Amino acid sequence: MAVSEQAGIQDQTSTLTMASASSPHTNNDDGEQEAFGPEARDVIFTIPNLISLIRILSIPCIAYLISQRQLLLSLVILMISSATDGLDGYIARRFNQVSRIGQLLDPIADRLLIICSMLALGWAHIVPWWLLIAVGVRDLIMLMEILVLADHGYGPLPVHFVGKAGTALLLMCVPILIIGDLGSQNIFTVLHLIGVAGAIWGIGLYWVAGVIYISQGVVLITHLGRQNTE
Repeated sequence: MAVSEQAGIQDQTSTLTMASASSPHTNNDDGEQEAFGPEARDVIFTIPNLISLIRILSIPCIAYLISQRQLLLSLVILMISSATDGLDGYIARRFNQVSRIGQLLDPIADRLLIICSMLALGWAHIVPWWLLIAVGVRDLIMLMEILVLADHGYGPLPVHFVGKAGTALLLMCVPILIIGDLGSQNIFTVLHLIGVAGAIWGIGLYWVAGVIYISQGVVLITHLGRQNTE
């Protein structure tokens, strides 16, 4: 192996090791974790945390309404819940209420919304089941990787922009798919097709990010194995 290639791998391993081993951690938009900022505190009872908790509690309600095809009501609750997504972060920063649990709750809400909404949309026959399976299998693989890394003494890997893009795209597709099933006119058909196409692209980015995370995990574990044999 060329010296420059070896140096590049060592640099990548060093970066991943520092990012993965740093503590404490918090989840990011793609469900992985990243280091807390220095302003995060060990507080629980704050207004931003309450807002995040209410958002999480609204997700089963949204999923149930979608599965029962009460689409308009589910859309209204989804829009209200989405409006609070940025509100909790703004209040936390504005009034110095940033907390570790708050940094965990927000990405957990995003992950639950994607999984529960896709399940409900599949149950209501709005999207094909293979979309749900594609999301579920990817998340299961990522969970397994997190457990393997933890067994080797590493924290979850730092977020990649591809994963964040996939998550954002999937979150945007949920209301589009709901609206697209509200009527039978051409405009609703077009919205449905846009929603399905967007979901496919989002899942594609989801999997690309998953491959990136797996390759990074292999680099870390391989590096650890080499250190143990030296």
